[in-house]
Amino acid sequence: MPEGTVIIIGGAEDKVRDRVILSRFVALAGGADATIAVVSTASSLGAEAGERYRQVFGELGVRTIHPLHAMTRPQANDEAAALVVRDATGIFLTGGNQLRLASTIGGTRLAATILERFQAGAVVAGTSAGASAMSSHMIAFGASGATPKHRMAQIAAGLGLLPGVIVDQHFQQRNRLGRLLSLIAQNPSLLGLGVDEDTAGVVGPDHVLEVIGRGSITVVDGAASDTDAWEIRGHRPLMISNVVLHSLPAGYRFDLRRRVRVATPALRALPGGEAAASS
Repeated sequence: MPEGTVIIIGGAEDKVRDRVILSRFVALAGGADATIAVVSTASSLGAEAGERYRQVFGELGVRTIHPLHAMTRPQANDEAAALVVRDATGIFLTGGNQLRLASTIGGTRLAATILERFQAGAVVAGTSAGASAMSSHMIAFGASGATPKHRMAQIAAGLGLLPGVIVDQHFQQRNRLGRLLSLIAQNPSLLGLGVDEDTAGVVGPDHVLEVIGRGSITVVDGAASDTDAWEIRGHRPLMISNVVLHSLPAGYRFDLRRRVRVATPALRALPGGEAAASS
């Protein structure tokens, strides 16, 4: 079955200057001919958030943009909400609170239609909370800090567009390595993806992630790790050993299925990343 592209954005993406990340989303959605749905359910700003992205995508040349602010499960189950995304070539999930997003639209007609559009080849992007909600397992909330501790974060079900990973955002800016390590200790079958602000991972049907934007994506692979997470009590530090960690700036690629960096000649970033890296 053909699939579309997922874009996980670490939040605070450039909306004013070069707009590298949002431009890539628009290009993948079809450029001027794109039909974009902006789902702002996660945001406490409500319709304002959808309007802000409608303005930005309009400036990037898109003519057909439909903001959608489903605030309740009945609204997300309404035929009108599904109709907004049914013809979309690009679906954009705004930031806000990922638990609000997942608990409002998870299991509804709207979520099912987003998945259908993705499976039909549409590009689905999420920034901040929207990025966290892309995976099957989602960080609902948690604490900051570099040291992994027991009970540092809570997991909930996400929308399932990017299975096999767990996404954290605002990664470097909010010091979230500890909570991602703690979750990988408890769930070593998952691949941890920590996305910095104004940085994105573009994942095509081949399940290869390409990094674009200003920062880096930290990949945490715990497949060969050992941990004492199962016997720690309270909020004490836990042991996790033998983790494989990759820090990948713009232009680098990572195969999510094989869990390996895609080799590049002479360890240079692949063409196309330079503009994003220098902007």
